[in-house]
Amino acid sequence: MAERDEVALCVDFGSTFTKAGLVDLRCGRIVARAEHATTLPGPDGTGDILDGYDACVAALADADPRALAAEVLACSSAGGGLRIAVVGNEELVTAEAGRRVALSSGGKVVAVLAAASRAADSAAWRTLSHTTRPDVVLLTGGTDGGNSEVLLEAARGLVAGGWTGPVVVAGNVDARAEVGAILGAVPHVLADNVVPQIGVLAPESARTAVREMFLAHVIGGKHLSARSDFAGMVRGATPDVVLTGVEVLATGVGDVVVVDVGGATTDVHSVVELDPDSVGREVVATTRVTRTVEGDLGMRWSALSTVTDLPELADAARRRHDDPAFLPDTDAERDADEQIARAAVGLALRRHAGRSKVVLSPEGRVVERTGKDLRRVGLLVGSGGVLRHGRPGVAGRVLAGSTGDVGGGWQLPSHPRVVVDDDYVLAAAGLLAAAHPEAAYRLAMTLTGPDAG
Repeated sequence: MAERDEVALCVDFGSTFTKAGLVDLRCGRIVARAEHATTLPGPDGTGDILDGYDACVAALADADPRALAAEVLACSSAGGGLRIAVVGNEELVTAEAGRRVALSSGGKVVAVLAAASRAADSAAWRTLSHTTRPDVVLLTGGTDGGNSEVLLEAARGLVAGGWTGPVVVAGNVDARAEVGAILGAVPHVLADNVVPQIGVLAPESARTAVREMFLAHVIGGKHLSARSDFAGMVRGATPDVVLTGVEVLATGVGDVVVVDVGGATTDVHSVVELDPDSVGREVVATTRVTRTVEGDLGMRWSALSTVTDLPELADAARRRHDDPAFLPDTDAERDADEQIARAAVGLALRRHAGRSKVVLSPEGRVVERTGKDLRRVGLLVGSGGVLRHGRPGVAGRVLAGSTGDVGGGWQLPSHPRVVVDDDYVLAAAGLLAAAHPEAAYRLAMTLTGPDAG
């Protein structure tokens, strides 16, 4: 086997740091790691995102010369990541379904527009194009065989409002051809309907189409690098790739939840086999693979909103909000960081999981559930700087309050094993999944112990 075929270089171009890991494909292990501050182009046009990448490669090559010739697989959330605007018929069904699909595709949802109430409002469409400034528009609406007029009007509104960027059409399949004709020269992909019938959410076709648009139109459009090799490295948006890594992990461990505490958001990824008897009667169905993003919960930029109900932490949160690069250097500051993280994790997991309650029905007292039931999850993975770089035992202190029976009917993991993704394994496993599935599986399983996989 040639040296290039023995290893792969997995890179995450983050908004703050570029992380690189050299993976031995034969055993599915990270054999060398490096990171560097992400080097975004400056206002004067100088600088290149690959400057930081080059520094990572040089550091890796010092540890293992195979890094210089390795296959490179990358994901990116740099330059604002993937910004998605969702357009649906109305907020309750298709717009909400589109929002969930956008999140599972690794996007940051920057707008949700209910087209039924604004079909004739040209100002709303201009705002979408020129103020919200998404990278991709996800256009949904109507069940298959149902009403198509609002979907068609939304397509006309996008064109009239001056939108020229990529569009993923994932509405009533009977109207796809006509929507495509309306969009004309606007770059678009016709995907399957995300809501083919009421109570069903089918995200995969649209998720694939969003990924295609990200690679074809967004990565190059952000002008992060003047070098031609950057676009060829990137396989997807980082959250999309991480969710793929979580799916790989789930094939070995069963139900799993990952909570990533960042500076501005707290992301929760879950892969859980659904019990038909425990799924709530929701208009938009819960899906096995789910990602939620809590934009008001974070360690730095959104620290103030994270500690709304913790007035004793207000001063600490304000310092972190004013200086997002803040790093704690005393035990008191580390205690505050852990308390902020605990609040962010607790709220994010509750919003992701939903709850159960007893209600009266014609059949008597029954249990009604909303959201996703995480009680049988066997593995809870923590991620984020506060967990990776914290004091010994930090994961237990931050995550323990979000497991077991905490009251209120919350469907949180009952007795999970808790681990921390110290080496960015999930992103690397997601990058390897398509071309090197066995290595991806072995790598993901390293999270479960030294002898796993």
